[in-house]
Amino acid sequence: MSTILAVAQRGEAILKCIASPVLETEFNSTWLHELAQSMHATMQIKSGVGIAAPQVYVSKRVIIVASRPNLRYPDAPEMDAVVMLNPEILEMSEQVLLGEEGCLSVEGERGQVARADTIRVRYFTLVGAMMELTLSGFPARIVQHEVDHLNGILFVDRL
Repeated sequence: MSTILAVAQRGEAILKCIASPVLETEFNSTWLHELAQSMHATMQIKSGVGIAAPQVYVSKRVIIVASRPNLRYPDAPEMDAVVMLNPEILEMSEQVLLGEEGCLSVEGERGQVARADTIRVRYFTLVGAMMELTLSGFPARIVQHEVDHLNGILFVDRL
């Protein structure tokens, strides 16, 4: 059974740090699989659509993107959860859209944030395979929000 992890809140130092890359030697490790499972379980129980490792006190470049309708985002599109290690946004569309965002680390606050409508992201899977994905709309917004966490940026810093 996955562990539900504590979620860091605005003002805590870990949320301002630049997270360290996941090392090649860590790919496919037991601790990384367990971290991803626990992050996913924590995100689901808190009705999140994405989560970054620094939010659960692990300063590593690991995010999960899992758009689906829930209480916090009733209109979110359905997509399978994707675990991304060392995600890097390679391209961002010129077209920028305003959209409402909230954050598990900023409880009870939401705001309109401008994000690129379409992005291309390169990342590694848990087993170390390099992938590229083009995302648009809400899933693209989630990736940008979570990558911000890896760089010590909260959505409220963009308001």
